Amino acid sequence: MKKTEDSNVILTEIVFPNDTNPIGILHGGKLIQWMDTASAICSQLHSNKICVTASIDNVVFKKPILLGDIVTIKAKVTRAFNTSMEIFVEVLSKKIDDNTPLVTNTAYFTFVALDKDGKPSPIQELIPSNDIEKEEYERALLRRERRKDDIYHKKK
Repeated sequence: MKKTEDSNVILTEIVFPNDTNPIGILHGGKLIQWMDTASAICSQLHSNKICVTASIDNVVFKKPILLGDIVTIKAKVTRAFNTSMEIFVEVLSKKIDDNTPLVTNTAYFTFVALDKDGKPSPIQELIPSNDIEKEEYERALLRRERRKDDIYHKKK
């Protein structure tokens, strides 16, 4: 069993011109790539195995991230299931001359741990350490059921 803080990840990037559109706003796909990288590292730290992205849900773009901004991506496991885990990702952005970070994006990623043959592999349980983590842990089960419902309905 592992605690949430055992696999927390903080990734920091700076937005360069090649990361933006013609008016200096960070490409959404580039941000999702950074978020995916942070959550992959987080899932691999939790499971001690290679992990792959299974789903991304509820990517919320609250504010634009601009050229020159410093972007901090925080990833943490909210719940581990049998072979998969849910990762919550929060993105903060700040100007170089302003120490006030703004939450610009959030999302939930699901990763699956793989064995050496590329098959889903069992992982350790997650132990929530405080009330906020316990609430996220419980809500993760509801989000998982909703994901399963979405997949089931799309197959029909």
